[in-house]
Amino acid sequence: MTQRSILAGTNQTIVIKAGGSVTVRGQEGERLSAETQDTGGLSVERRSESEIGRARAAVGDRVLFDVRIKLPSLTDKKTDEVIEIQMSGSGQVLVPFDSNLKVYAGRDIDIQDIQGHVDAYSSANLHLKNVDQLGNASAGGAMDIDCQTMSGKDVTFSAGRDLRFHVADLTSVRLRVKDIGGYWEARVGEAEKSVYLKSGGDVTFVTDQDVRALPPNYILGKIEKPARA
Repeated sequence: MTQRSILAGTNQTIVIKAGGSVTVRGQEGERLSAETQDTGGLSVERRSESEIGRARAAVGDRVLFDVRIKLPSLTDKKTDEVIEIQMSGSGQVLVPFDSNLKVYAGRDIDIQDIQGHVDAYSSANLHLKNVDQLGNASAGGAMDIDCQTMSGKDVTFSAGRDLRFHVADLTSVRLRVKDIGGYWEARVGEAEKSVYLKSGGDVTFVTDQDVRALPPNYILGKIEKPARA
């Protein structure tokens, strides 16, 4: 087992890149800790987003090089400072509750109890629970989203398999859905936001609001009420 920890502070942006599956949990305090059972390695670094670039050259499908380059710092400001975690395999990360996350995984992602903003991209299954603000998300497998609010006004979420979507504060939205059963549209409230849900399986839209079917077919898909604690 390899372990690393760092003092993250409050409202920190944390970027997590995992070759396998990753579990992320919020915790009290300002310290971040990460661990992996795999032997491929684990790194935790504090860096500036503006200082990191990527050089890439390819001929056809063959990549000649793909390396990180560090660019000269043009400012002393630390407003774009992030903590980057990289693990070649699978692992677990504990972060302060109010962290803002960008998570990428070659397999599954499971994120719970985060009071900040979350973007997540999984090649397999994606599970978000008790997350305050949803940003961008996609999954090659199933997706299960249970968040309080959503940052975008015109957004698309896609999953390769079943997609379950619950954003508690989503009370005014035009919903477009394309799943294994076909295409349907609906409206909640005044439709101030737009959400497009694309799934290779079934889409379940979870809301306690009134959902009205839209023309031309006036068809509704699978709609459920949120579970009550």
